[in-house]
Amino acid sequence: MITSNEKRAAIIKHLQAGESKKEIAKWLSVSVRTINRIWNKYLKTGSYDPEPLNNGRKPKVSEETMDRIMLKIKEQPDITLAELIEEFELNISQSALCRRLKKLGLTFKKRHSIQMSKNVMIS
Repeated sequence: MITSNEKRAAIIKHLQAGESKKEIAKWLSVSVRTINRIWNKYLKTGSYDPEPLNNGRKPKVSEETMDRIMLKIKEQPDITLAELIEEFELNISQSALCRRLKKLGLTFKKRHSIQMSKNVMIS
């Protein structure tokens, strides 16, 4: 089985040898358009490597800001999401900030300092 980079190298090699794009396309089971794309990239950049994937959305909060937020949380562990958003002037929702912090291993769970007993009667 020929890998993607091996196919790309073969396309360049055969085009440089003067073979037709249609013959190469049939031989490698790719479209002529694919051959044109790879050849044009090779002529422009000198490389036939595929472009890196840039999947997904870019985060609204930079890594630098997230580092500053983490320091603030270490200084003030009881800070709320709303306070963080206000202090750092973030343009995201509380749930979005919560998801980012969960990815970093943090959770915001408010604990009551005194738990009420189930058997306590209030008079």
